Amino acid sequence: MEELLEVSERLISQTARSFKRSLYDTILWDERLIGIKGARGVGKTTLLLQWLRERGLPTREAAYFSLDELYFTTHRLVDTARAFSQQGGKVLVLDEVHKYPGWAREIKNIYDRYADLQIVFTGSSIIDISRQEADLSRRVRMYELPGLSYREYLALYHQQQWPILSLSELLTTDNLRDRFPEDFKPLAHWKDYLVQGYYPFYREYPHSYQERLRQLVRTIVEYDMAELKGFDIRHAKKMLQLLYVIAQLVPFKPNINSLSDKTKLHRTTISNYLHFLHDARLTHLLFATGSGVATLQKPEKVYLNNTNLLYALSEAPPEIFTVREVFFNNQLSAMHLVEHSVQTDFVVDQKYHFEIGGRKKGQKQIKGLAEAWVVKDDLEYPVGRSLPLWLFGFLY
Repeated sequence: MEELLEVSERLISQTARSFKRSLYDTILWDERLIGIKGARGVGKTTLLLQWLRERGLPTREAAYFSLDELYFTTHRLVDTARAFSQQGGKVLVLDEVHKYPGWAREIKNIYDRYADLQIVFTGSSIIDISRQEADLSRRVRMYELPGLSYREYLALYHQQQWPILSLSELLTTDNLRDRFPEDFKPLAHWKDYLVQGYYPFYREYPHSYQERLRQLVRTIVEYDMAELKGFDIRHAKKMLQLLYVIAQLVPFKPNINSLSDKTKLHRTTISNYLHFLHDARLTHLLFATGSGVATLQKPEKVYLNNTNLLYALSEAPPEIFTVREVFFNNQLSAMHLVEHSVQTDFVVDQKYHFEIGGRKKGQKQIKGLAEAWVVKDDLEYPVGRSLPLWLFGFLY
């Protein structure tokens, strides 16, 4: 365990604290058992290392262990936690828990046995606490970390600090222009964000970002999805093929028979794999309002999860209408229920209707709807019932 503690101390001391994700301030850090899940590459590890550094405790009292370490191939987590607690450990941060077989059961045992030990863990977005053999759902407070919002992107890369706008504020504030200084140009960095702003690792690899993003996709499918029940890792190539086909078509109403023909996968397998890709935050399935997200339920539309994936996986430059819809769906679904609407493009929280378009988009689709707006991508500030698309990137 000494080597683990040395690694922990080095990682914590090297972690920058100048920029923190908005989730950092919403987590109830005093809880005894906290779980944070999210897609690979969105910054879960950095968030936890920042928190540990802020605590300022010595490594023997507050440590970071990655369960992807070779150490845990021959050592049990529960035994490591016991030794850590006996040496005065108070806070145990566990990263990549989904890579450790039986993680939920052993974390439950640690939680029950060591009442003076706080546990914070991270895992892939594919993990579902309610489906684990050990009942953690009653003990853990779970959070999900999405990729960078447009607001966070401006803070990280352009040192522009803006407050979060709730959806209610965005829809009801009479003059949102007053929230920003006169010299603020909201669209100055907009296109850059759409191409390279969602995953924080762009900062490390600005010249090879899209290549690394494609590698990330392959790693998620070939590595992380092995943890999904019902997914045969031997079909990883087929899963990648399905994702590639989807990337050329989105947004589209899925034709299961057509996808089956293109990928040579059975219709039932296609339905399951669509949900697996959704759980991995590579795609997003949009369902009819009130229909739920049961595995057998056919989605109304399939999107890629975010615009960065759209640009990285599309053979040709994506259509602007696709980029608009993917961005809106991605930013809203991180905080709200987004569903398919018969009359407009989206309905949010089963109440608010939104039609997405460009500057010339009219009001036809929202006519007769009380809670409805047109959202335009080339608009700087709200005008009547027309809202700028970029503002929906300020929700977190």
